[in-house]
Amino acid sequence: MRIIKQPCLFVLTASLSISCVSLSTQEERLSSIRSTIEIRLSNIEREVQTDPAHAIHLIEAYQVLYGMTPETSAYRELATEHLVALQEAALKESRWDDAASLARSLAVLGISVNETGQEREILLNEAVQNLEYGNNLLAFLSAVRADSISPLDAKEALPFLERSYAIRQRRSAAFFLTIIDNEEDESIVIADEVRSFAGGQDTASDMIKGVATVLVDRGYRIEKGWGMADMIIGSAFFVDSSGLMITNYHVIASEVDPEYEGYSRAFIRTGTAGSNRIPVKVIGWDKALDLALIKAEITPDYVFSIIDRAVPLIGESIYAIGSPAGLEKTVTQGIVSALGRRFLSIGDCIQIDAAVNHGNSGGPVVDTEGRLVGIVFAGAEQFQGLNFAVPAERLAAALPALIAGGKAERPWLGLTLSETAQGTEVIYVAPFTPASEQRLPEGMALSMINGQSVDAPHGMRIPAWQDLLFPTRPGELVSITLVDGTTRILQSVVRNDVPLAEAAQKDRRERVVAPLFGLILGPSVEGYTSSSLYLVKKVIRGSAADDAGLSVDDPVSIRRLQIVEDEGYALLRLQVRKRRAGFFEMPLTLLAALDSPNTL
Repeated sequence: MRIIKQPCLFVLTASLSISCVSLSTQEERLSSIRSTIEIRLSNIEREVQTDPAHAIHLIEAYQVLYGMTPETSAYRELATEHLVALQEAALKESRWDDAASLARSLAVLGISVNETGQEREILLNEAVQNLEYGNNLLAFLSAVRADSISPLDAKEALPFLERSYAIRQRRSAAFFLTIIDNEEDESIVIADEVRSFAGGQDTASDMIKGVATVLVDRGYRIEKGWGMADMIIGSAFFVDSSGLMITNYHVIASEVDPEYEGYSRAFIRTGTAGSNRIPVKVIGWDKALDLALIKAEITPDYVFSIIDRAVPLIGESIYAIGSPAGLEKTVTQGIVSALGRRFLSIGDCIQIDAAVNHGNSGGPVVDTEGRLVGIVFAGAEQFQGLNFAVPAERLAAALPALIAGGKAERPWLGLTLSETAQGTEVIYVAPFTPASEQRLPEGMALSMINGQSVDAPHGMRIPAWQDLLFPTRPGELVSITLVDGTTRILQSVVRNDVPLAEAAQKDRRERVVAPLFGLILGPSVEGYTSSSLYLVKKVIRGSAADDAGLSVDDPVSIRRLQIVEDEGYALLRLQVRKRRAGFFEMPLTLLAALDSPNTL
């Protein structure tokens, strides 16, 4: 009898449980359906305390659709108060990065942060504290960032000059000495030996001591039935006496790439081929800039300064130092061939004609005064024989995120830009991004980001806009102002490695051809019933569509759009009738890189 009763009890319990669930579901179905406005307001209310910056982003999106209401005004005030409280807590706990990030968001809202701390003061406090703790690299980076916001005075610069001299970083000493001399503060007397050191110059023989060969052992690969050693060779240079070094991301990619499943061990070699291998670990990496920060347990004989802000001129002489083909301590000379080359997904790069080869990747490029001006990275496959370098000023901007560790997260708004004679135009807003959530219009030129405009020559405006956003962290508030006076306050999100590949999966192909191929389409002419036929509304100068000779008012029909993310390109097959060819109908194939440098 007991054996029979136990199953019955189980069935009864299960039935009651199911009945409760069913009753709950029925009650939900009988309740009134909430309107979109109610749902949006509920989301705002929930975010005010947990993520006030996101709450403000949602309030801005609400206002675009429905206008300002007393309820949203109250929520905005509460969210702002909570942001201020969060910054006060960050300052109290000496979380300088968080405090500076919150100060930037509050500045976007026009909130005075004098009492809680402006970004410059926060950065300077962080620099002084890192100096006390012996974190020289972080201290110098924060001090230079503070100086870029508002120049340091002589008393503020003095401790950094003294530390630069103590650790024998000549270029850093020269930087801070210049600040002090410009101030002309008679109360500060600089010792002759400090002036002599700062005014001197490091030789190539000195700098070679701060460069090492990077070896990434990936085991063996099989070719035609034979096993061969799979070894990646690159270069790296020390940026801190603790053993921190800079190299290229692609050199150490197998160490951190989650898609790589093979064996990988990274080492450096500071001497000749017969010297010992020293294990290194990857601290942080930035795939967009092809940069990585690695660390070896070694005290270097020379450390490169990264705070000079040296921007070379075309035609200036430069030196590249590295290990071409594994030949350590190689120095080659050349000139800066061009500036502003757009091969990186963020910013630009320098073209150099100094001889560099396989193994030079990640090595330093210095000018004749010994100032770091760039970091060699692999030449683009389509430009064999040409060599390029990441500008040193972008390394300085990227380093704080690299030092923080792991994959560097960069902000993303969801915009694709194009330069015109009038300015920088928004040609595409990706779906489900901060810009699309606030209905930022396409076809309008940018005026300001965070209240700042850009003054850059044609061809360099998009990198200049990116530079305004680059130092910020994902999750901060960013104001975008268009030429018609429209202003939106957005909360940035984390940038995807290839944002346009993600957009292509979510948006209609008729729209995605704009950022990928520079082809902006409009409705077809009257009389055509095919939904696949469009008229070319605009062709972006220098795009794949422009190179193919497409022009405004050409009728086109999209046959196929293929996204090959693994290989980094998109393929578009069109049927086009070119106006300039008497509307002769022809098939056309366009090819474009997915990793566009024109996104924000």
